[in-house]
Amino acid sequence: MSDSTNQPDVADSAAKFDRIRRAHQSEVAEDYVEMISDLIAETGEARTVDLAARFGVTSPTVNAIIRRLQRENLVETRPYRSIFLTEAGQALAAASRARHRIVRDFLVTIGVPVAIAEEDAEGVEHHVSKETLAVFARITEQGRL
Repeated sequence: MSDSTNQPDVADSAAKFDRIRRAHQSEVAEDYVEMISDLIAETGEARTVDLAARFGVTSPTVNAIIRRLQRENLVETRPYRSIFLTEAGQALAAASRARHRIVRDFLVTIGVPVAIAEEDAEGVEHHVSKETLAVFARITEQGRL
């Protein structure tokens, strides 16, 4: 059916899938800047070989992603040196880490075991809206009182 009453449904559907596509595109960048931040905190540096090992991918895959992150001004690299986060990269890593924590804590609050909540949060954190995230945070805070 293509009557005009279906038009808002089509627009809503298109908007929903557009948001999902954008979330998928940013997911890899968020995961990488968060992991780079974690490696720097843990070992003092982030190297391609360490990223490849942590993500279970090849060094050429990491190199391609790092080039993309450089174009997006999220990381800096120097010959024969580690990978560094730019100010924008640090901000993205912090925001991603905060979203992950809120989702994980919410899942734990509603009874999901910690290990499963940690794993599930890794996917959900990239797709949750700001509105839903705010509700998760509010419920989590109420659950702790």
